[in-house]
Amino acid sequence: MSRPSTQDITGLLHAWNHGDEQALEKLTPLVYAELHRMAKRCISRGRREQTLQATALVNELYLKVVDLKRVGWQNRAHFLAICARQMRWILTDFYRSGQYLKRGGGAERISLDESAIVLPEASRDLLAIDEALKRLAAVDQRKSDVVELRFFGGLSVKETAEVLKVSPETVQRDWNFAKAWLLTELTG
Repeated sequence: MSRPSTQDITGLLHAWNHGDEQALEKLTPLVYAELHRMAKRCISRGRREQTLQATALVNELYLKVVDLKRVGWQNRAHFLAICARQMRWILTDFYRSGQYLKRGGGAERISLDESAIVLPEASRDLLAIDEALKRLAAVDQRKSDVVELRFFGGLSVKETAEVLKVSPETVQRDWNFAKAWLLTELTG
């Protein structure tokens, strides 16, 4: 099966914007593989031993995206940017929820569903990145957005530039700065 064109996806997003529920049904299979790749990439940023399933993340993402109201979908890149942000929030909420005392407060959890097991190191890494991104956003929101789009969303420099309405050179400079800044923040 060939990869759907950006125009096809953008057209369906615009139709969905205007209330066409069938457009969402047509859009879902077109973007599923790409969202699944994004989810795998996002999850793989943790430890190698992590076994959280990308499919579970995409399913949760779908529920969030369908519930989003008043999003004026601009194009494929904008859609993927929103999905990247939602994935980040889903993962950080997932990892945070495991730290609450009522859920065991970090105690090793044994689950019948092995696809939901996540090692504590992976959750600490993602939570540290999330906190560092919040600090970066306080200093420079655009640089934080670049990291979110590239790291969590897997968008290219060109796609990130399109979403942020800046030049690819600006994205590359922001990306280089943000990586150095985050490395300093995360290594103390």
